[in-house]
Amino acid sequence: MENNDIQSELEINIKKEIELSNEKERLKEIISLINKEILSYISKRKEIADFIMDYRKKVIEEYRDDEDKLVDYFDHEKYVKEESYNTVDKRLRELTILSKSPYFGRIDFVSDDSNDLDEIESIRIGRFGMTPEGSYEPLVLDWRAPAAALFYNGKLGKASYTAPMGKVEAEILLKRQYIIKKAELQGLFDSDLNVKDDILQLVLSKNAGEKLKDIIMTIQEEQDNLIRQPREKTIVADGVAGSGKTTIALHRVAYLLYNYREILQDKVLILGPNSIFMEYIAAVLPSLGESGVKQTTFKELAMNILEIQDVMSFKDYMEKVLSNDKKFIDDILYKTSTAFIDKLDNLIESLNKEYFKPKDIILYDKKLVDADEISRMFNEYFMNMPLFRRSKKVKRIIFSKIRDERDEIVRRIQKQFNDAVGKLTNEGLDTQYNSLNYVRRNKIREVIKTVMQLKKSMKYLNNPNCNDIYKDLNGDRKFTIDDLSPLIYLKVKLEGLKLKEEIKHVVIDEAQDYSLLQFMVINEITKCNSFTIVGDSNQRLIPIDGEVPMNLIQGKVPKMNVEYFRLLKSYRSTQEIMNYANKYLSVSERQIVPLVRNGSQVEVKNVHNDSNLISEIILKIKEYKDIGMESIAVICTNLSQAKYIGELIKNEMPIKILDKEDLVYNGGIVAVPSYFAKGLEFDAVILIDNKNLNNEKLKYVMSTRALHELCTLSIDNGQHN
Repeated sequence: MENNDIQSELEINIKKEIELSNEKERLKEIISLINKEILSYISKRKEIADFIMDYRKKVIEEYRDDEDKLVDYFDHEKYVKEESYNTVDKRLRELTILSKSPYFGRIDFVSDDSNDLDEIESIRIGRFGMTPEGSYEPLVLDWRAPAAALFYNGKLGKASYTAPMGKVEAEILLKRQYIIKKAELQGLFDSDLNVKDDILQLVLSKNAGEKLKDIIMTIQEEQDNLIRQPREKTIVADGVAGSGKTTIALHRVAYLLYNYREILQDKVLILGPNSIFMEYIAAVLPSLGESGVKQTTFKELAMNILEIQDVMSFKDYMEKVLSNDKKFIDDILYKTSTAFIDKLDNLIESLNKEYFKPKDIILYDKKLVDADEISRMFNEYFMNMPLFRRSKKVKRIIFSKIRDERDEIVRRIQKQFNDAVGKLTNEGLDTQYNSLNYVRRNKIREVIKTVMQLKKSMKYLNNPNCNDIYKDLNGDRKFTIDDLSPLIYLKVKLEGLKLKEEIKHVVIDEAQDYSLLQFMVINEITKCNSFTIVGDSNQRLIPIDGEVPMNLIQGKVPKMNVEYFRLLKSYRSTQEIMNYANKYLSVSERQIVPLVRNGSQVEVKNVHNDSNLISEIILKIKEYKDIGMESIAVICTNLSQAKYIGELIKNEMPIKILDKEDLVYNGGIVAVPSYFAKGLEFDAVILIDNKNLNNEKLKYVMSTRALHELCTLSIDNGQHN
């Protein structure tokens, strides 16, 4: 029996070696074909460059003396050059990436309409697709292609994917994953892609920066399902910390652009929480071959639209929240409530009914437009237009009638002058012409003066400034982010405000911090009904009364076709860290289901004074650096604590203090307040826990920033909090 076991194991090992050898040979063949394709594209680029240069010389020679023709040519040449070069350069960049790591997966399957095992289809899946010139079969299939969904689609056996011609059923016979680095096959795994995959464990155990680059090969079935949802749909993903929400959002953008490029190119808007976060993810889309996607924060977008500069910083806003400023928090709760939306609607309705008081338009005792006609224009003819656009329209109509009447009066004055001059003798012309012309000019001046006074009297048709209207409502308080959406709302309803750029899809990350009114105004100004909205209800740090608004969009924003998804599995941190974070969630709240990736136990220590605290932090940082942790964060409750600790640590080792929302984090050791850490992840985290801080959600956010190592230092007396 033992001999049989040994024989069986030997056969398995021989089979594996043969399989590995075959895979290495196939990899060489594919890389060779990719390199051949690269040379072809380099040649194409040279042809384009040579053509443009030769043509340029001819045009300059031909139109040397005609500047207008030269300008027209160079405008056209610039367009041709950009279009040709962009296409070729983009493809060259993709092929260069593929030449180092052409694919990460393979799938063998039989379509249901074929029962012949000889018709097994085998496709390799990579970051980009590659079909050799002259061939119709892809050598490598782009991960965004419909058939690639089979790779992410659960286990072996029956599966399906949606192709342009409809749903395709298939039998999956093999799923294989590869680790290919620098054109070398370093490992392969046959797998059904469940969360215990060796390859997933391998990628997730990497440090933060490197992990982001490889995430495409670890997308899980529930994540891929969201990524490939129909374009017209709005998806709202409420996922626990580390469930891959940002990964889903960015890969969904790449997927949609790949499949609907003509519709969506340069028409996708990503709204992130802050500049630190935006810089952190800035490299992901280009690594997926996508550029031209607009990325900003809601605050920046709103301030540009409203053309205002003086808005409370996110730092000052959160510091007031964390200091439990009751008046400030009450103001937040009110301005993010449905009651406040009702108040804005009532204000708009009041303006519609009462702001403008039409009067008869009379010029020299002639009624040009009566008040009833003006009222009908406001309340019937142009009722579908926003109020201030309506008033402009009515104003133009009235002014047109005034102008017509003015011109008629001036014509009559001119005719009277011409008739009088026509009756004069030559002698009379010499003596009376100047007098008659003086009278004519005075009469015309009088008409113009009367018309100007009439127009000036029509003050009820002058539109007030929406900012002034809102200031009357808000008082003299400084604008915060909670004032931006009400201001936009007023401009939308009163002025018909919308974005100048056409937007076809909007991504909102960290959406748990958005108010219902923010979702409403984004929908209004973009006129877009296709959204990808991701967030974690448990990570909302902004005070709220009731349910998190991102889970209330359906029905409140009726134009959106919304489907909600829950993501409970966490792929970010070790099981020990996620279990520790779970203790900050109440029993009624959704608990994190951690990936079975084990690591060190979370260390919890009490410290009694500043000296003890700094010593412990420095000790832990050195310990983490010794075991290869590259990004290490000391996460504090607020900014004053982060600055205090950071300044003391600077005496011992280099540390950066993230104290502004527009700073860029590029790794290393940082001291950061809790609210700037949200959305980021670090290899190791030292959490400074003030025991007198009664904010469990904040501690949940702080602890879930850690990938591999977490240490909590509890301050007994809550100093520097």
